[in-house]
Amino acid sequence: MFMGTFQHVLDTKNRLIIPAKFRNQLGESFVITRWMDHSLRAYTLEGWQNFSKKINALPETNAKARQFKRFVFGGAVEVEFDKQGRINLSPTLRSYAKIEKSVTVFGMGDDIFELWSTEKWQEYEDNTAENFDDIADGLEELGF
Repeated sequence: MFMGTFQHVLDTKNRLIIPAKFRNQLGESFVITRWMDHSLRAYTLEGWQNFSKKINALPETNAKARQFKRFVFGGAVEVEFDKQGRINLSPTLRSYAKIEKSVTVFGMGDDIFELWSTEKWQEYEDNTAENFDDIADGLEELGF
């Protein structure tokens, strides 16, 4: 399970160290794609296969389903670690997530973790903390 929050900085070649706790669960490669809130989402290969099946099951005749599929698959990249546990973060992904130097990496459960520009993550986290009680109250409607 991917848990915890880690702060990292891109090196001069735009390589990012993935936390050792996460690397141990990922194997030799994993998939990163564009996600909501101008973030990046990373999946284990197994998690990506499961998620891909759900996306591919969406109806092709639905315009929003096609947009979602194109956006997620079009931004997806399989990445591999170098010997120091770093990955190369592509210009397209960096641009989308507005990552210039500082990156926040945090776990999202079984097969997923996210990567955010630290500045954008701090704004998002501050807003969430400010409204956490209201957010939690709303989860009952979702069956939590």
